[in-house]
Amino acid sequence: MGEEKDMMQTQAYGSWPSPIDAALAAAHDGSPAHVGFVGDEAWWTEPRPAEGGRRALIRRRPGGAEESVLPEPWNVRSRVMEYGGRSWAGAEGPEGPLVVFANFADQRLYAYEPDTPAAAPRPLTPLSGVGGGLRYVDLCVHLDRGEVWCVLEEFTGQGPTDVRRVAVAVPLDGTAADDRAAVRELSDDRHRFITGPRLSPDGARVAWIAWDHPRMPWDGTELLVAEIRADGTFGAPRVYAGGPEESIAQVEWAPDGRLLFASDRTGWWNLYRTDPVNGGHEAPVCPRQEEFAGPLWQVGSGWFAPLDSGLVAVVHGKGATALGVLDPETGEVVDAAGPWTEWSATVAVNGTRAVGVAASPRSAYEVVELDTSTGRARVIGAAHDDPVDTAYYPEPRIRTFSGPAGREIHAHVYPPHHPTRVAPDDELPPYVVWVHGGPTGRSPLVLDLEIAYFTSRGIGVAEVNYGGSTGYGRAYRNRLREQWGIVDVEDCAAVALALADEGTADRERLAIRGGSAGGWTTAASLTTTDVYACGTIIYPVLDLTEWAAGGTHDFESRYLDSMIGPFDEVPTRYVERSPAEHADRVSVPFLLLQGLDDVICPPEQAERFVSELEGRGVPYAYIAFEGEGHGFRRADTLIRALEAELSLYAQVFRLNLSGGAPTLELAK
Repeated sequence: MGEEKDMMQTQAYGSWPSPIDAALAAAHDGSPAHVGFVGDEAWWTEPRPAEGGRRALIRRRPGGAEESVLPEPWNVRSRVMEYGGRSWAGAEGPEGPLVVFANFADQRLYAYEPDTPAAAPRPLTPLSGVGGGLRYVDLCVHLDRGEVWCVLEEFTGQGPTDVRRVAVAVPLDGTAADDRAAVRELSDDRHRFITGPRLSPDGARVAWIAWDHPRMPWDGTELLVAEIRADGTFGAPRVYAGGPEESIAQVEWAPDGRLLFASDRTGWWNLYRTDPVNGGHEAPVCPRQEEFAGPLWQVGSGWFAPLDSGLVAVVHGKGATALGVLDPETGEVVDAAGPWTEWSATVAVNGTRAVGVAASPRSAYEVVELDTSTGRARVIGAAHDDPVDTAYYPEPRIRTFSGPAGREIHAHVYPPHHPTRVAPDDELPPYVVWVHGGPTGRSPLVLDLEIAYFTSRGIGVAEVNYGGSTGYGRAYRNRLREQWGIVDVEDCAAVALALADEGTADRERLAIRGGSAGGWTTAASLTTTDVYACGTIIYPVLDLTEWAAGGTHDFESRYLDSMIGPFDEVPTRYVERSPAEHADRVSVPFLLLQGLDDVICPPEQAERFVSELEGRGVPYAYIAFEGEGHGFRRADTLIRALEAELSLYAQVFRLNLSGGAPTLELAK
């Protein structure tokens, strides 16, 4: 201990030298997703920031080697509802693995048999020149039927809401590659949104989830069950569960023919089991005040998977999540042992094996396999490898703060941390409040090198899971109903001021940053509070009226009905809360980052916002990125964005950066 103390040097916050540069953080951006099995092999997708931000499809060979299945520029990513979802599926065919995937560039489905001679992807679906074309998600390969079942999103006009969604069967023989009529529709389009159909073990029935505007899937959905007709289409569906105030997040068939589904009817997403054939009672299998599912932002997300043994692999928890094995007969859950404290919404099973994606405050997301017969868990893919000395990693604290009216606010606080630097005793550190997107989402407590980029330099970070966030039950989630721009802003401010009041943060050096809905909260905070000295606004929502008038994609086009209120009932509320209408209230420097291909939060809103500030004397910078949409994926974009953000804080907080970074030019 004495030697460690002797090594420490006193240096001002924000000036500490760090080996974690923007290029390193960008190289480790993103996580594996959409795990599955093809035969006995585990497969998944991985981000490739250095390869234009594409998602690669990875397989784990029997010997343990990881292999990219498709070379550049193949990009396994769906655009259904713009956020995409499960974009591939596979099965073990007579000549080895057969995989079907959605290619981002043209959104066609392709079939590929990588182990056959001269293998090359072959198209299964046609192109369409109408609007956003034809898109597919939540795939399931049925070799016995010679088809892949999935959700089709079909644009019927040029507008973002000129769209229909149906369950379809796409022939695996390629006969639909140039023929839309050969893409067989299984369901009608009575519902605006659906998930992929799940076929019962005996092939007689099918189950899926549906919902309609103005509801979002975490507000209320319906579980539908139908008979399979002789021609292979679906019979008249029966609404089995759900409703306007009950969110069914996932449905699967157990091997014994019973249905398992996740419902939040008690205020928490719990699992239920029922027998639709015999009209059985819907019984909870593990009633707890914790979540066994989450918000369905991506079609095909999954929090549980039934095993052949009758057990169920489950991702569950309150706030943090674990992977466990649930016995539906007893309600007992046995969690996997290991360092992981956060599991993503993806899980797949094969025999006694369950595979998911997990991370911890000391490790990034990696692919983990659990042997449910022994309880042994091990990393099998995308293994975390520390690129720098772990002494530079932050040491987060789980905190609960008190907000207005005494309401609880959950947060993760990352104090500045460095192995050889401390600040002068009379100096308090600058802090940046990080606001997650959604707003129906959550900041997970995991290793993030973007956070470490700041904390290792002496800048603290506080992630706020404000009222409206998921993971804490429906009542916590519903706090944001008609209160967006109020509760989120208040909760973030309450955490920032509490950190200052307790002597953790410098009251004069507080900042706020966020992307998407987090960009909205950041902009709203800068126009309605005096808490922050600056802010970083990333691909934000800025004009609610424009959004409500068709200025975004179909999925979220009625989101504001619940977040703000129906437009025809409270039109003035849309004006009052829009940062774009109050740009003149911004009095502190800010950075605005925007993708020019963003169809969710279009660049026109960002451009209007900065135009209102020209000549007002407020320092700001606006950086627009070509080829980027909603969520930055390219390494060069991520690097420039992160360095610009650091430069903003350095200028506003008067930090003497060690090693330097490109200086962000601020206009006035």
